[in-house]
Amino acid sequence: MKYRFFGNTDFAVSIVGFGVWTVSTTMWGVTDHEVRIKLLRRARELGITFYDTADVYGDGVGETILKEAFGKDLDQLQVATKFGYDWYNYPGVQPGQRERPQDWSPAFIRSACERSLTRLGVESIDLYQLHNPRMSQIASDDIFSTLDSLKAEGKIRHAGVALGPAIDLRQRDEGIAAFEQRDVASVQIIFNMFEQMLGPGVFDAAKKAKGGVMCRVPHSSGLLEGAYTAETTFASNDHRSFRVKTSEARKEWLDKGLRKVEKLDFLMRDTGRTLAQAALQFVWSEPSMTSAIPNIYDLAQLEEFAAAADVSPLTASELSAIADLYNHDFYLSEPAAVGAN
Repeated sequence: MKYRFFGNTDFAVSIVGFGVWTVSTTMWGVTDHEVRIKLLRRARELGITFYDTADVYGDGVGETILKEAFGKDLDQLQVATKFGYDWYNYPGVQPGQRERPQDWSPAFIRSACERSLTRLGVESIDLYQLHNPRMSQIASDDIFSTLDSLKAEGKIRHAGVALGPAIDLRQRDEGIAAFEQRDVASVQIIFNMFEQMLGPGVFDAAKKAKGGVMCRVPHSSGLLEGAYTAETTFASNDHRSFRVKTSEARKEWLDKGLRKVEKLDFLMRDTGRTLAQAALQFVWSEPSMTSAIPNIYDLAQLEEFAAAADVSPLTASELSAIADLYNHDFYLSEPAAVGAN
């Protein structure tokens, strides 16, 4: 495993993070509690020290499960959690996976922080992130004054912004504003070989502010894991069924994604990498990228992702070929193969 700092902070984490979302909700099919705990503990054994969660995941389970898995040893790991959703007054999965109402008042932020500290069983949260804010929240002095006070009191170490929920071009401006206007250690975005639209601007802003970026969905909702086929289906409560809402749209999304994957064979040919590992090496090729948070839902996959830190980085020619593919929509309208020299 390798480790990077968030910009010029003293906050270092494993470049492979663990997104606790998959083991604290049922949206990725991990429902056995013993399996959830085993995955978390095995990740630590593999050198993964960074766990990204949120208070709203499983209505608190995303935090209590870390306390259960690691106990007092959680202080030796790095935990990023999030706040902003008022799931206390709006519990349970919302109809159609709608977002819960948000509360950004100083009183709510303080209350949410105290409750997160209790659920985690720690005295200080390493990274406390606004959960899917809009530009108005990034512009709010009240929110960031409250975070500054929590830092001064030792309840949080660093503040950050997690942008979402679904990828949207407006998030690029939000990420830039967070780095330019606020004292944040990190901005979290969706970024992968198939979805690069938020990178330009956010990466430059991170470098200027001397902050770090973390990305979730580095495998484009599983397309870049190399396990999907044209026959792959998703359960009705699976996150991917909500991301692509109709069966016709899901088939189109899957078919197009698989055609793109075929164009990436050169990343595995004689390199010792799997597609999933190449996808992680792609995001790490960006200097401001501190950690990638893949979706982890079985042991073999966890070990494959953790091993990605030690496979060969992508070469300049491979990165150039990926850029060319992306800029031309992977040449899906053309039959000729594209590869790296």
